Amino acid sequence: MKRVRITLDPTGEFAPPLYERLAGGASYLERAWIVNWNVARPPAAFLLWLRGDYRRFEAELESSETADEYELLPIGDRECHCFLEGEVAAAARTLFENFTRGSLLTIPPIACNDDGTNTFSIVGTDADIQAAVDGVPDEVGVTIEAVGGRSVAPESAIGRLSPRQRAAVEAALELGYYAVPREATIEDVARELECSTATAGEHLQKAEAAVLHDLFDR
Repeated sequence: MKRVRITLDPTGEFAPPLYERLAGGASYLERAWIVNWNVARPPAAFLLWLRGDYRRFEAELESSETADEYELLPIGDRECHCFLEGEVAAAARTLFENFTRGSLLTIPPIACNDDGTNTFSIVGTDADIQAAVDGVPDEVGVTIEAVGGRSVAPESAIGRLSPRQRAAVEAALELGYYAVPREATIEDVARELECSTATAGEHLQKAEAAVLHDLFDR
């Protein structure tokens, strides 16, 4: 058996509106994870873990045409679990099912990254993992982040960062943004990433929050 950590970049019909809100489309959410799910038959059900001003997400659910039932279960002022049941487009359902065939097990949570991607681990035979990767539609980008390891979860805080967050931190370190005294500005980081200053700052802030939460076992 093998463990592989994968990042998918769904677009179009493979990225429903609510998913887009979870994966970087809602600035008030710091992080979002899909903790568990059942897409075996309609309606699909999901258990989410949200960090940020999650109460604003409730308004999104209230107005959504695809969310039939939902309930927010607060963990604290800025964290909650969210049970969500509703309709999922056939394309998105197929993408989920692609990683449940044969020996494959998808290990929760699925991290919804702020650049629209999602990252998760699967465990299974070499043949089934290769078939799943080959079965990803052309409209969905797929990146193998890691192969093997001693556990099925990310083994360090770095493994919890989205690709864009990791790129932002690597650029900031290389430029001297974290040097003492500081040798680069957030504008320098943004220029290196070819994005806006606000976007670069958001990537760094979310990466720093993820690392600190991991360090203090939150």
